[in-house]
Amino acid sequence: MPTLFTKIINGEIPGRFVWKDQDVAAFLSIGPLADGHTLVVPRQEIDKWTDAPAELLQKLTTVAQAIGQAQVSAFGSDRAGLTVAGFEVDHLHLHVWPANSMADFDFSRAESNPDPARMDENADKLRQALRAAGYGEFVPEQ
Repeated sequence: MPTLFTKIINGEIPGRFVWKDQDVAAFLSIGPLADGHTLVVPRQEIDKWTDAPAELLQKLTTVAQAIGQAQVSAFGSDRAGLTVAGFEVDHLHLHVWPANSMADFDFSRAESNPDPARMDENADKLRQALRAAGYGEFVPEQ
């Protein structure tokens, strides 16, 4: 049975995509820690990051770094947070979000019902920053 993330990647469930390539997709989290919180996900269904091939992990972190740099630029944060947890969905994913302090790493503070219009604006802002950084070929229109 396909995972929740596979269904999002395949378009069966809507997602606010900011990156798409042959191996990786990235879309906004529906439970954001901050504006622009993004999940970087392999298209291949792998449960645990420790089971992923090294080349795929390298690609995921490269994409996560590009997104993190764009988040810092777009949202004016001090840095970008990066976490691999893997308990919410049985599909490897990297959380990347704008962060200003260690308090911003507290997942119990994640927003449970974010405003859809604000989420759309955040996705657009992040897409624009990624395009400005030279990643336009991987950034979908919506």
